This record gives sequence, structure tokens and C-alpha cells, in this order.
Amino acid sequence: MRNTSLNKVHELAKHDPRVVFIGSDLGHGTLKAMKAEMPERFFMEGVAEQNIIGMAAGMALDGLIPYVNTIAPFITRRCYEQVAVDLCVHNLPVRLIANGGGVVYAPLGPTHLAIEDFAILRPLPNMAVVAVSDAEEMKRLMDASLDWPGPLYIRLAKGGDPVVSSPSDDFRIGKAILRREPGRVLMVSTGATTHRCLQAAESLAAAGIESGVLHMHTIKPLDGEALRRLVPGRDLLVTVEEHLLAGGLGSAVLECLVDGGISLPKVLRLGIPDAFTKEYGSQDTMFDTFGLTADKIAASVRAALSPG
Repeated sequence: MRNTSLNKVHELAKHDPRVVFIGSDLGHGTLKAMKAEMPERFFMEGVAEQNIIGMAAGMALDGLIPYVNTIAPFITRRCYEQVAVDLCVHNLPVRLIANGGGVVYAPLGPTHLAIEDFAILRPLPNMAVVAVSDAEEMKRLMDASLDWPGPLYIRLAKGGDPVVSSPSDDFRIGKAILRREPGRVLMVSTGATTHRCLQAAESLAAAGIESGVLHMHTIKPLDGEALRRLVPGRDLLVTVEEHLLAGGLGSAVLECLVDGGISLPKVLRLGIPDAFTKEYGSQDTMFDTFGLTADKIAASVRAALSPG
């Protein structure tokens, strides 16, 4: 997914002279072709995340569209003030491409996990937050990103995720995609959890429980219209995210529904509990630990629907 995203930056730059790339401490071969073709629009800085945000803001004020890329926790936590003040206050069209969102960097431990990025970025006025499901959907997001009017955070998954998106999706930032029609259950997912929810829905259907999957690729602006249309009449609403339960997708969904005066069905929120991880492993082992595998999602839904 990362290569797809960065290759699209190069492709966009070929057709739009406003596009520039800024990296922070990335590998020597990153966007090598773009660097060779248009070195005046390729910038590779060191470990200086606060600096590159200010640098991107200055370029945007001069009419450019910077795409900034580094590891997710470093492009969020480490330069949060610069993101808030330099980008969001001025509503600048800077795109933050975050490698390894969620628990992708599980082998490196808690310092490299971006499990609070939704929670800290979505309250910022003017900031949009997106986590697509696969590399093909990433292409459509990158095309849509070019003319997005303000700052945009793009969370990258591990890569190699099963393709569940379709060219017919009519992808638009801020508009959810219904991947499976709901029955008693509606699951709202984002990023890498979407294909796992689809697998869980298949398992549940085999047991006679029809479950829909609403792919909420955009955390902000949230598609409230889709929620208000699909949630009423369900027995169970489930939110599933590779993020802390506090402040993420589930919180955003509930805020939207409550503010909209929607009567809530029973709610189940699946995600990462309120603790720093102590486990070093892989994304898959982390998903198993936090109950985010397809089998464990299905088991949690069955338990939530059980009487008593």
C-alpha cells in the first residue's frame, strides 16, 4: 500500500506542477524515479518531523500541494503542534501520508504503534482523516486527494491486504461504502479491519446471522447520512478498528448518532483497550490479542446477541 501511495504521488506530479514530495528519514530508494525526473520537487529531510511540517506549510502558502511521508507516530505525535498550528489553523492543502498505522510496526513495540492517531487528529478543525482498505482503494483516494481543499491525513496499512474494493465504488472522501447489506447486525469498519469484518460476516451468515459491513474509510468528515440511514432497525451495532477504543471510529460513530437523535441498538465496540501494548509480535498476533481477527469478531457478535 505504501508503494502504491507514493507511486501515485509521482503520477500526480507528472500531471500537476503543484505537487511536491517531502520525506523524513526514509530509505535511499524511496521515489527514486521521481527524484531523478523532477529533483526540484523531491525533498528528503532527516529526523526532523516538526521542520518538515513547517516546510510543507510554507510551500502550500506559495500554492504548492505537498505530500509528506514518514512513519505514522512520528508524523502525528512528534509534530502535533505544527500540524495543528501550521496546517490546520491556515487550512492548508498538505497531505500527511503515514506509514504503518495502527499496529503494523508491532515488532518495534509501543513507541512505533500509531494507535491514537484518529483520536488526536480528528478533533483538529479542518483536518480530514482517511484509512482505506487496500491498495486499489488507495489509488482512488490519491486521485481524490489532489483537489481536497484542506489538510488530509492518510493512514497506510501494512500492505498486501486482500482487495475488497471495486472500481465501481464511486470513492469519495467523506462517503462510506456499504460492502454488505445489514440484517440484524451492522458492522462499521475502517482500514485493515474491513476485510476481516467481511470474513466475519460470512461466518455469521453460515450460522443464520445476517451482518452488514459499512466501510467507513473516512473517519473525518464522517458519513453521518449513511449511519442515520442504516443503523435504525438493527439489533446490534458493531464498530471495529485498529485503534484505541477511546476517541477513534467507535467514538465518532456514537457521537454522530447521539447528536443526530438516533435511538441506538445494542452497541459493541471492538478495538484496542486503554493500555500501551506490552507485546512484540506481528500485526496478525496483535489482532489476535485484541480480538480483531475474523473468527474473534464473529465470536464477539454471537456473544453480544446471546440472551442474558
